Amino acid sequence: MNFNELCEKRYSVRKFSAKKVEKEKIDLILYSSQVSPTACNKQPQKIYALCSHEALEKLQKCKTSHFGETLAFIITVDKTKCWVREYDQQSSAYVDGAIVTTNMMLAAYDIGIGSTWIMHFIPEAVRSEFSIPENEEIISILVMGYPASDSKPSTQHYDKKPLYETVVIL
Repeated sequence: MNFNELCEKRYSVRKFSAKKVEKEKIDLILYSSQVSPTACNKQPQKIYALCSHEALEKLQKCKTSHFGETLAFIITVDKTKCWVREYDQQSSAYVDGAIVTTNMMLAAYDIGIGSTWIMHFIPEAVRSEFSIPENEEIISILVMGYPASDSKPSTQHYDKKPLYETVVIL
């Protein structure tokens, strides 16, 4: 499948099978985070790979949505290592973290692993449960696994605004 097809077909999986994701596939997903573009190539990301049953149990205390994931990643960026725009002091933290998260989601889908980007989580719980230091900004949580046989995109997945509403050609 070409890249645009991959982007179009990938959807947020909200029901996973019990099948564990193999280490080789986890390594491929992690590789996509390593090669993600970041501002000035500073690579401020840190990825917490939650592969064990114990780590996934701890994660349940940190979020309100539960999909039966068998794998999860907490994506953070070290605020002290981010590029900062000099004219307004805007940090690249959220942009870098979003790029890394997106690359991981697309890489996962490309190898048959479903994912959902969790943005609504309890930061204090994540920080406490996983001993995340204060210099790291928690950007996202990606829950992953093999989609359940009856998993399907939400009804809104295919609702797309026309390009003329989101693009200005000059």
